[in-house]
Amino acid sequence: MEVGFGQDRTQKMMRERVQARWMDAYAPVKHLDPILVLTALALTAVGLVMIYSAKLAALNQQGLPSTLYVSRQLMALVLGIVVLVAAAVIDYRHLRSYAVVLYFASLAFLVLVLTPLGTARGGSQRWIVLGGFQLQPSELAKVAVLITVAAWIHERKGEPWLPTVSISLVLTLIPMGLVFLQPDLGTSIVFVWLLAVLFLVGSVPARYLAGLGVAGIGAIVVAFTQDLLDQYQLNRLTAFARAGDPSLDRTLRFQTEQSEIAIGSGQVFGKGLFQGTQTALSFVPENHTDFIFTVVGEEFGFLGAGVILALFLILIWRGLRIAVLSKDLFGTLLASGVVAMLALQVFINVGMNVGIMPVTGIPLPFVSYGGTSLIVWFGLIGLLLNVHMRRF
Repeated sequence: MEVGFGQDRTQKMMRERVQARWMDAYAPVKHLDPILVLTALALTAVGLVMIYSAKLAALNQQGLPSTLYVSRQLMALVLGIVVLVAAAVIDYRHLRSYAVVLYFASLAFLVLVLTPLGTARGGSQRWIVLGGFQLQPSELAKVAVLITVAAWIHERKGEPWLPTVSISLVLTLIPMGLVFLQPDLGTSIVFVWLLAVLFLVGSVPARYLAGLGVAGIGAIVVAFTQDLLDQYQLNRLTAFARAGDPSLDRTLRFQTEQSEIAIGSGQVFGKGLFQGTQTALSFVPENHTDFIFTVVGEEFGFLGAGVILALFLILIWRGLRIAVLSKDLFGTLLASGVVAMLALQVFINVGMNVGIMPVTGIPLPFVSYGGTSLIVWFGLIGLLLNVHMRRF
């Protein structure tokens, strides 16, 4: 009897241990942030409708299926949700061990895109075609730089700042330079902004930040004076700087002017879904990618545009909250970096749509057409969830 009692007790203890392990494994799920996920899905749903509206007339004229772009974006959405789950489930602290692998993998893709394997479109060589999917390595590089620099700053906390800052700068400038060669000025700006925010959140001394600011200004001067920018990039920047000049060639501001007309014609309530004339007649180039906000403004007006911006503000709010609640510096840096990239891309994209920023080719997160961008942003949302679920 005593032997049987002992065996029962041992089996009970083993069951309790197994149950405890399962409880520990699934405990983070109890702290999921549903607002974050639902907001991202809401923006994506709006994006799908806007993409359909933007290309509806053009696809019908070409005799192509009206859902061509939407179906591709839906496939990217499914992959994005899978990536979100994976990014949320794997403990974010383990990413520090794989940061170097992710970084060099992203560099390999950035190099490949500059070879004959890369696909050029609109004067830029930014994509690698894999079957029926176009991979944009610069989107992956942003995530790799975020994780790598955040891990480096976290590991070097408390040590002399000069090597930490220097190596972080090198880690950022190498992929940024490769992206600049594509050429992609807009994404290059995102790298600079991301590094600045990581330094600020990581408590890098002000003297280093000031020095980097001066170096950045010097780099801009050199880029303009030494013809490092392509002619079309110079034309865009010049057209923006001379917006009120009557002698300016109007063709240089055609895209911006048509965008302003489309958004302005929507007024307060908009013309209605699928009723936008600028959209239907394709007066705004790339109105399904970089200029998707013009479709929102024309068809849903000021109120619709305000709702979109409010959804982005909710994402930024939740991201900042996660950064504050994080249990370690690495989690804070990751969350802050995601918020920084989101805020900058929304500001630049909406700004160039309404004419207060130069056209730099940055898509609107979750809303613009682009499979790689959508997948990456869902992965970043998963990263935010990861930090949030493990804040205890």
